Amino acid sequence: MLPFKVSFKTGLPVYEQVLYAVRKALVRGQLAPGDAFPSVRALSQELKINPNTAFKIVGVLKTEGILEVQPGIGTMVSACYEPPDKERLALLQDTLESLAVNAKQLGLKRADVINAFNEHWKNL
Repeated sequence: MLPFKVSFKTGLPVYEQVLYAVRKALVRGQLAPGDAFPSVRALSQELKINPNTAFKIVGVLKTEGILEVQPGIGTMVSACYEPPDKERLALLQDTLESLAVNAKQLGLKRADVINAFNEHWKNL
């Protein structure tokens, strides 16, 4: 069982989609520093992807400092990894686009939308 979900879409490389799913899981707290990460074999089998693709994914995540390999223990999420703001903001892009389109369709002013957002933010 993988600690993240991947919904494959046509037209995008599989490895990029898996990398995005892993980053998303980190930002959302579904994967935390110190958590075990699936082996290349397990990743390949669970996602039904080529083992070379799974190897590439793990390699990229290690290079980015997201994963670390501990001999005798396995691959884990790096204890010191903190998702950058850029990745956190990337998760909002679809929501922000939808908000902007809906606000324009309703003829709302940008300042009114920002004020409404600020009210919701305060209520959280």
